[in-house]
Amino acid sequence: MIADSTALPEQVVRDAVLSAFNSAGQRCSALRVLFLQSDIADKVEAMLIGAMEELVLGDPGLIATDIGPVIDETARATLEAHAARMQSEARLLGQTPMPQGLDHGVFFAPRTFAIDGIARLTEEVFGPILHVVRYSADRLDAVVDAINATGFWLTLGVHSRVTTTVERVRARARVGNLYVNRSQIGAVVGALPFGGEGLSGTGPKAGGPHYLARFAVERVASTDTTAAGGNASLLALEE
Repeated sequence: MIADSTALPEQVVRDAVLSAFNSAGQRCSALRVLFLQSDIADKVEAMLIGAMEELVLGDPGLIATDIGPVIDETARATLEAHAARMQSEARLLGQTPMPQGLDHGVFFAPRTFAIDGIARLTEEVFGPILHVVRYSADRLDAVVDAINATGFWLTLGVHSRVTTTVERVRARARVGNLYVNRSQIGAVVGALPFGGEGLSGTGPKAGGPHYLARFAVERVASTDTTAAGGNASLLALEE
């Protein structure tokens, strides 16, 4: 997600927290790296830390819970290892408090680290860890190029009130789904076709107009050189 100096800080924080930590960060479209223009970075980071401190970890069946457990011990171990690495290579900005009494589940407290660039991440960390990168206004193209260089082109968020900035990012970014001034999770099937490019997949998007054909096979019966009428255009759905 890229937020420039015209973005509304409250909206950026709301959408960043939702995109990074909802479902304990276990979404393919979850926010992993937040690029903040330096002019607003101090304010947004302070608000982000405050919002994280208010999150509640616990039983996902309870309405008061914001963050539930991760899927298993292997996932938690991977997250703990990445967090330990970030402790030496980056700077911890904030961490959600871990309450007592969560021994019954595989919980990992959401964390946010400040890193020097997206290249610092060599693989996707699937869970509630957010990374923040600061950039100057004249480096926007370089930011998009760095994102493109990862090869993972599923979702990208842009927060800006300048239409030309949004269009500039849209034209340059290699990404399957671009979200403007909103969260980058929760695509509505049938309204927001969803799918990526590059290492994040190719082909018709789920929920898009060409998706059904991916589950169909066309069977044609031919006699000599003429296709038999009854089956020539029959599409058969398969499990």
